[in-house]
Amino acid sequence: MICYPCNQRGTTREAVAVCIICGMAVCMEHAIREELLVEDVIDWGLGEEKIRYPFTLPRMICPDCKRAIEQRKKSR
Repeated sequence: MICYPCNQRGTTREAVAVCIICGMAVCMEHAIREELLVEDVIDWGLGEEKIRYPFTLPRMICPDCKRAIEQRKKSR
């Protein structure tokens, strides 16, 4: 597979990942690794307890999706 952003610029680079959000193939230069927290909410009947686990889930995203996520965070 070829990196889509590189291909748009007229270069050819081998893709090393696929964006988990949009499915775009990306090379090492364009791949962004993020860590997702793993959490549970347990309802005890009298209240809820949030548990955050020590290990995270890695995800690879493209620069376009990263910008979209960041704009959402800024508007809050």
